[in-house]
Amino acid sequence: MREQIIHSKSITEIRAVFGLDKPTHPLITILDTQKLAYGEETVGKRFSSDLYCIALKDSSCGIDYGRNSYDFEDGVLIFTAPKQVITVKKPQALNEVQGWMLYFHPDLIRNTALGSKIETYNFFNYEVHEALHLSENEQNTLNQIVLLIQDEIKERIDNHSQQVLVSNIELLLNYSKRYYERQFNTRSASHIDIVSKVELLLKDYFSENQLIEKGQPTIQYLAYHCHLSASYLSDLLTKETGRSAKDHINDFLIDKAKQLLLGSTDSVSGIAYSLGFNYPHYFGRLFKQKTGKTPQEYRQLN
Repeated sequence: MREQIIHSKSITEIRAVFGLDKPTHPLITILDTQKLAYGEETVGKRFSSDLYCIALKDSSCGIDYGRNSYDFEDGVLIFTAPKQVITVKKPQALNEVQGWMLYFHPDLIRNTALGSKIETYNFFNYEVHEALHLSENEQNTLNQIVLLIQDEIKERIDNHSQQVLVSNIELLLNYSKRYYERQFNTRSASHIDIVSKVELLLKDYFSENQLIEKGQPTIQYLAYHCHLSASYLSDLLTKETGRSAKDHINDFLIDKAKQLLLGSTDSVSGIAYSLGFNYPHYFGRLFKQKTGKTPQEYRQLN
């Protein structure tokens, strides 16, 4: 039987998990990883929380990053959203890992501009092996922002505290977004291979009649076969081609629809069903959106 997940609902509870005292602020805390230690009894345990976490750790942290090679060895930045599960891979001794872990509760950013757009920072849904690898200068920039947050947490909470804290978190996220853009650029060659693989996966899916048997391919299906998270794959495709994963799927379906409309006498409804559309009017709507014509108009004009 699988071991129960240890779940923390608050900043106080997450600090208790690490054996730390109560926080100076109820909605945000920064943990120094050098001061964290846990033994063999923690290995394999699973943890989750109601909190967002941004963690910077050096390359000796022992987390499995999959088969991807490092761009930088100075540090990696990992993002986790509420309810995501983390498994401890190995014991950790005091002073073994350099870095920090910033935890904040969604209530801190509720009713703020950041709260309304936090889901646009897709890297909160990336897999661990898609972590952000930082240069020394990038790491120093983020460390400076974290120091500002740490100083604010230590001060007495006043009417400006939330705004200052949220502004700095948003600054941290925006720098991370910039650095991920750099990482996408430096890995462009390997990403081109993934773009080609996506196209091949779609072709094979069609040729093997999986559209009829299983319905249309999903982003999750493509991501699984590319060994990536759905969010990372979509961001990668958008960066390399200007089209999201969903766009790639829809464009592929429309391309096949054009071939079937011109190369067969099948009805529009029949073609829709053969392409995995449960309802022909959904097919007609997507086709017109992509081509400016209805399927019937396209067939007649060509």
